[in-house]
Amino acid sequence: MITIETLVFNHWQENTYILHDETGEAVLIDCGVFFDDEGKKLIDFVEKKGIKLVKQLNTHLHIDHVLGNQFMKDQFGLLTHAHKDDEFLLAEAPNYGVRLGLENVVEPPAMGQAIKDGDVIKFGNSELKVLHIPGHSPGHVVFYNEAQKFAIVGDVVFRESIGRTDLPYGNFDQLIEGIKTKLLVLDDEVDLYPGHGPATTIGHERANNLFLKGLS
Repeated sequence: MITIETLVFNHWQENTYILHDETGEAVLIDCGVFFDDEGKKLIDFVEKKGIKLVKQLNTHLHIDHVLGNQFMKDQFGLLTHAHKDDEFLLAEAPNYGVRLGLENVVEPPAMGQAIKDGDVIKFGNSELKVLHIPGHSPGHVVFYNEAQKFAIVGDVVFRESIGRTDLPYGNFDQLIEGIKTKLLVLDDEVDLYPGHGPATTIGHERANNLFLKGLS
């Protein structure tokens, strides 16, 4: 049984997720740690829960989702699993940070392992299936658990909205097609955990998300 924990970090109020099961093994998805107190909060949380982080994953490699990747390497010896189509974004992080007025943004460490559509990420007794849904970024993926009916969706879908496609390398048509063919085919009861803001469900978005009207 997977427990989903949410920690909110950095200027963008980014959701960092820790998933752990009865074995004590855990994966961390989208480490947004930027400030020193955020790093301490993460370490304290892991120690208090008595869990072991065995993998780091990224839904995508935009700056707000990778600010803590160096921290993860330094503190836990973990490099991220991410899609190769987003790998080039790592080198862009420092310059992007400067444009946004952020100092001390370092280039995140290189990816540890490339993942692709259909891959299965295993930890403890649990599995997450990789769904490649580009459009917000070229290599954006979703992590789906069929047994418990939930998905960590990053910036693909938000409660009653979708991810931005006006950023560099965004593609609105591609994003909508991916949502239609890979998310809206799931049951209404599937919980969606986005990169920012509150959780939602497939059913709620099918009924209330204006971007998705008429797609299913």
